[in-house]
Amino acid sequence: MRGLAGRERGAAKAGKAAGMKAAKKVPKVPRAGKMTKPKRTAKRLLAVGNQAAASEAARRARHLKALGRVSGAERELEELVFGDSLNAEEDELLRRLAGPRRVAAAEGKGLQEESSDSGVENEAKRDLPLKKPAWVDEDDEAEENVDMTHKYRKDFMKSDAETTLTKKKLKKRLEEQFQQAMGGVPAWADLENRKKSKRTLSDSDSDEDDDLLRRTGNFITSSESLPRGILKVSTCLPANQERFANGKLVTVQFHPSAQVVMTAGHDRSVSLFQVDGIRNPKIQSIYLDSFPIYKARFSVDGEQVIATGTHHSMFFVYDMMAGNIIPIPKVRGVEEKFLRNFELSPDGSFMLLIGTSGYLHLLSMKTKELISTMKVNGRCTASAFTPDSSKIYSYSKEGEVFIWDVRSRKSLHKFEDEGSLEGKCIAVSKNNQYVACGSSSGVVNLYTTDACLKEKHPKPVKAIMNLVTSATCVTFNPTTEILAVASRDTDEAVRLAEALFILLKEDTGENEPVTEVKTALELFTVLARGDSKF
Repeated sequence: MRGLAGRERGAAKAGKAAGMKAAKKVPKVPRAGKMTKPKRTAKRLLAVGNQAAASEAARRARHLKALGRVSGAERELEELVFGDSLNAEEDELLRRLAGPRRVAAAEGKGLQEESSDSGVENEAKRDLPLKKPAWVDEDDEAEENVDMTHKYRKDFMKSDAETTLTKKKLKKRLEEQFQQAMGGVPAWADLENRKKSKRTLSDSDSDEDDDLLRRTGNFITSSESLPRGILKVSTCLPANQERFANGKLVTVQFHPSAQVVMTAGHDRSVSLFQVDGIRNPKIQSIYLDSFPIYKARFSVDGEQVIATGTHHSMFFVYDMMAGNIIPIPKVRGVEEKFLRNFELSPDGSFMLLIGTSGYLHLLSMKTKELISTMKVNGRCTASAFTPDSSKIYSYSKEGEVFIWDVRSRKSLHKFEDEGSLEGKCIAVSKNNQYVACGSSSGVVNLYTTDACLKEKHPKPVKAIMNLVTSATCVTFNPTTEILAVASRDTDEAVRLAEALFILLKEDTGENEPVTEVKTALELFTVLARGDSKF
């Protein structure tokens, strides 16, 4: 035990002695006035900087000497391929020496040098020769001809000799037809004017602001064009002024090809007038004994007039070429008490008689014989052929629309008119894209044909609610730009809607000509007024 205690005391003494020696070796802190080592460090750094500057200057001199030996073409090629390395190195050295306060100046100089480099590159690109194509395909230069005898392109033919047209000529003809239908080039289709307006808009903004602040007064001016929804319509001489009807007129129709208008009504007469806008002379009048006319129509070729009565199971055909009145007393297979409403196919091949209890009788226009009979659920109130005469849209009193195939006489589809309490009238646009359905509530729903053929409950693209009485007539004008709706139940119940504005939500800013409005109004002026003048 004593030995252990002695060892511990010896170790403690040795530790104290080592601590005193370490304390003696700690260096003394120099005073604030004496800075010997930092001065030496600064001198060394300055010497190193001088050596670096001298070496950089020597390297630059060698580079300049080497550049002086090469020719001008080689120097431009070197700068084009590798860039202006000398200027870049000088900029980097200046940036390092200038420090953070001169960074902006260095960047500005670098931008100038970059622009000069880009200028050299552009000049070099312009000097390079243009590459020739590897080969030339003769089929690319040949213009492809389009067959104009197709049923969708027959209307664009100006003569029977134009069986084919090039794509460029067909495009130009389509543009001409579009401009003719729109009354000129719309603002949204004139690309040159749009580009000019964009360029001048920025320049004129500041000038307009200055003018606004310089003058006082009324800043509101009248519009040069008519407001949206107003068409310029002028009242002309009555078409039947040489023979006013003794009763109510129910039918007014223009001839398909001649400047002739037909009127018919309850006075049991059909009259033809030549429309010249000055005198409108009467051409002819035919009288049907004890036969108040319910509806009369020109045939597609314009050679016949078909007329049905209000309380008869027969109808008359007037041959205008021969001057004969042909009665059709009975059609075999048609058991109807009254034959009133009918429709003619656009191709002139069929006549559709709308019977009672939902029966539709399809007749041949040549022989006036029955081809087939179709039936809808309930009572059919109106029908319409498609422009290609391949389908029939029949509108029932319950608000359902049936679509029939003319060839097979089978029902293709059925859909419900939204919100219809009782169906009254139906029309298909001339381009076969839209269907309009008018109901007893005065609402006219506008559908697309694609939705009508696919959906059972299609949503209308537009609901026209401008009538407060039953919508008894709807029709499109030939270019599908105007939709006319009318009602017999009140006076002056005629409304015209711009179909393009409804569907495309665009306004061309140009008024439609009166000649286009005339075709849309041909069935409604008399029906709305209910008098004997037109």
